[in-house]
Amino acid sequence: MKHLAAYLLLGLGGNTSPSASDIKSVLEAVGVEADDERLDKLLEELKGKDINELIAAGSEKLASVPSGGAGGGAAAGGAAAAGGAAEEAKEEEKEEEKEESDEDMGFGLFD
Repeated sequence: MKHLAAYLLLGLGGNTSPSASDIKSVLEAVGVEADDERLDKLLEELKGKDINELIAAGSEKLASVPSGGAGGGAAAGGAAAAGGAAEEAKEEEKEEEKEESDEDMGFGLFD
């Protein structure tokens, strides 16, 4: 994904046909090492193709994917059940917050 992101950034900058060295230089500028095998595969797949057309085709495919919810839960449970579910959801959120704070091991995204 990082290779594709660099490819797209170069495309936005006006380089319509970025080379492997162009992509590597973008990645190195942000301290990321390029994987030569994946980079070669990406360039092979995109060779001779217009990135704007690929994005448009991908958008059409995504539009056909169902992304709406299936509705809510059953409403026949009554107010008491809904109140219990709300309390349970709050407890789960508190547990998730504790777990998330442990996961970063003291390092933030922008530290």
